[in-house]
Amino acid sequence: MIETADAVQARGLLPALGALLVDAVEQGASVNFLAGFDQAAAEAFWHSQLNGMVSGATRLLVVRDGGRLQGCVLLFLAHQPNAPFRAEIGKMIVHSAARRRDLGRILLSTAEALAASLGRTLLLLDTETGSAGGALYRAEAWVEYGRVPGHALRPNGRPAETTMFYKRLAPAIRQG
Repeated sequence: MIETADAVQARGLLPALGALLVDAVEQGASVNFLAGFDQAAAEAFWHSQLNGMVSGATRLLVVRDGGRLQGCVLLFLAHQPNAPFRAEIGKMIVHSAARRRDLGRILLSTAEALAASLGRTLLLLDTETGSAGGALYRAEAWVEYGRVPGHALRPNGRPAETTMFYKRLAPAIRQG
């Protein structure tokens, strides 16, 4: 159900990833873009992520149902020499037609497991305060560590508060 897409696979998914991101913005999700965001701009965003996928610094997880892309999440591995244990969750999106089927929770737990398998023991993320994402993160034992008023604009151009979360992961047990 969930798969990791490398850069080559992601390139082939650009139209579907773009459509997923456009859907999120059209539904009012605060995912860094404003109303009027279109397919070309969405594909350009995803294209800009490919270099990170090639280098291994960015990991893309996708969920499909019947071959159709239903959701995604990015895992950004910290590149700083003093943070080899840290990663960040971003662009966790479930298509509006596929919500309420636990896909967000499944994507999140899969991203957490991937991070742990890569030796990452501290995850960070942020989301709009009061969003469905915030409720999910709390339910999955993420810890709120701060809020920033007026941190980002919602798709309608109005400022919104952002809530920051972290989660500590147990180190993965390596076999062999």
